[in-house]
Amino acid sequence: MATNKFSLSLLLLAWGLLPNMAGAVDQTDAPAAVLYTPYAEVSVPPGQTVNYGIDLMNKSKQEENAVLSVEGLPRGWTATLNAGAYTIEEMSVLPGEKRSFNLKVDVPLKVNKGSYHFKVIAQGLAELPLTLTVSEQGTYKTELTCDQPNMQGNSKSSFTYQAKLKNETSDEQEYALVANAPKGWGVVFKANYRQATSAQVEPNATSNISIDIAPPANVTAGTYNIPVQAVTKSTSASLTLQVVITGTYGLELTTPEGLLSTTVTAGETKKIDLVVENTGSAALMGIRLSDAKPNGWEVSYAPSEVTSLQAGERAQVVATLKAAKKAIPGDYIVRMTVRTAEANASAEFRVTVRTSAVWGWLGILIIVAALGSVYLLFRKYGRR
Repeated sequence: MATNKFSLSLLLLAWGLLPNMAGAVDQTDAPAAVLYTPYAEVSVPPGQTVNYGIDLMNKSKQEENAVLSVEGLPRGWTATLNAGAYTIEEMSVLPGEKRSFNLKVDVPLKVNKGSYHFKVIAQGLAELPLTLTVSEQGTYKTELTCDQPNMQGNSKSSFTYQAKLKNETSDEQEYALVANAPKGWGVVFKANYRQATSAQVEPNATSNISIDIAPPANVTAGTYNIPVQAVTKSTSASLTLQVVITGTYGLELTTPEGLLSTTVTAGETKKIDLVVENTGSAALMGIRLSDAKPNGWEVSYAPSEVTSLQAGERAQVVATLKAAKKAIPGDYIVRMTVRTAEANASAEFRVTVRTSAVWGWLGILIIVAALGSVYLLFRKYGRR
């Protein structure tokens, strides 16, 4: 009977202790802290930076001081822990509260396609496993591209190409800019709007490069390829620019005999035969004539415009020149110009102005009258 009473007492004692023991087990198994992010698995291309927002939640009844670290990142990857404007290594959290921080992971450009696993650790408190998938095979290269690598124009045109130089490496690169143009062609590189022979580009960054190409004056019609390169010791890229020359444009203004001088009497007109020649290899349209002349002079042309002129052809134009009535005898310069949108030419004529013959005869009559008057005076008074 005593034995049964003792067993019952032990059973009642054990029953009373069970809730306390369960609470102790629950407290032992419950984590002191939790690390949480909604983006535990992400996918990005090579060369990207991934930013994780992470919460550290304190589940215990006392302040926790967490030493933070990142483990398992592949070689060449970099990770930084930040809170606000600071890089952190430890974080304290009050009981029942949470603190947020940021994890920045830089994925290199030279990386294999696949999934990579690593974790954020609050030492002795919690771990957060993360998966980052690289969506494509990484490279270590340079790209030199141009949206419009082909341009067309005449021999006097200038050609400007807008290229993009992309550094797809994990290092800053200084590229030498080189062009292999035919002899006589001019190629000028501009980086950041300044003429340059090299360009410095940050990792995984792009720089805008302007390329100005000028053909030689005597270039013939045709298609010309201009290879350009951006080169470093470890990487390079090339691009071929194409220039299509439609033809050369040239004009010449002269006279049939090549004589660029004439004479005219003040107040009178003089006709001058002109020859307009297309010295280029392409047709010219709408050739107009103009002039620069002394004040009071007049110049007109027949015809006033040459409608079209094929390569090597000539057109005859008659210029009518009228000197001012009060022009003083001497030499004057009249500059005549032919012009189109593509070309122009000028000729300077030396025009000698003579006095009118009327004034010459009038002078002679005055002299004769004067001599006659002297003769009469001598006859009348010479005998006295």
